[in-house]
Amino acid sequence: MTIEPGAYTDLASLIRMKHQAQGFSFLPRQPIHSLLSGQKASRLRGRGLNFEEIRTYLPGDDTRNIDWKVTARLREPHVRVYTEERDRPAIFVIDQRIAMFFGSKKSMKSVTAAEASAIGAWRVLDQGDRVGGIVFNDETISEIRPNRSSKSVMRLLKTVVEFNQALSFKGKPKSVPGQLNAALEQASRLVSHDALVCVISDMNGADVKTKELLTRLARHNDVIVAFVFDPLEAELPEAGRLVAGDGEMQLEINSGDAALQKSFKAEFAKRTETVKSILLKRDVAVLPLDTVHPVVSQVSSLLGQRPQRRR
Repeated sequence: MTIEPGAYTDLASLIRMKHQAQGFSFLPRQPIHSLLSGQKASRLRGRGLNFEEIRTYLPGDDTRNIDWKVTARLREPHVRVYTEERDRPAIFVIDQRIAMFFGSKKSMKSVTAAEASAIGAWRVLDQGDRVGGIVFNDETISEIRPNRSSKSVMRLLKTVVEFNQALSFKGKPKSVPGQLNAALEQASRLVSHDALVCVISDMNGADVKTKELLTRLARHNDVIVAFVFDPLEAELPEAGRLVAGDGEMQLEINSGDAALQKSFKAEFAKRTETVKSILLKRDVAVLPLDTVHPVVSQVSSLLGQRPQRRR
């Protein structure tokens, strides 16, 4: 098929993002300006620690690791030694439903989600962690089990591209809001604890069940939601008479009508508040990603260190 820039993505584009996936991290030590730093977002757990051995205390050892029972029994200070786990699973839950097949200026929401997943997956792999994912549309949910290899990332990206390029309004596709919860349920079965779960979606269909699923995931994992939106969803521009369609019906509207603009803006605000009320439960960090600006620069700005001003 012919790839229309912004409407669809392709594997070559997602592979090239490997070299752009830098300037941010999903590890516990976050820059002070990162959205994941401080009290407003989750404190990342990191990879966890494995117990290795108990040995004699040496100058410079952390006194918090002293094993007092062994010390009392042997009458000499001993410490418990831990090593950091070599990696941890990162699961990307990527929305490619028909509701994501929308964009007003630069890219479709589905393309923005695909690019965000590529940037995140390459970065996680570069940090030595395992990468897997759940890719879903209105009919199918595909699972890629986490592995620490480029092959695993490629399997994930190939699945994303397959789902992305299948999006079309031909055949009057049916939107299935409940697929979001079905994908989250599958993600909860795929991971148990100390994983990073990154949901990339416009959260269409989010409800009370969504809150329950995210709460369950956040109990033992780090959960990040990349909330994808298009500026046109937030505010209707004055562009005269427009024809809007959903693949089944078409409607002519007067975009300059004040009452319509007010109603349009209020509807998005209501939806946003609903999403916030769901996501602000427990330690779920929200990364807003719009369809206009480059995904790389948005992620780096939200999670990376802000550049210092030159004097």
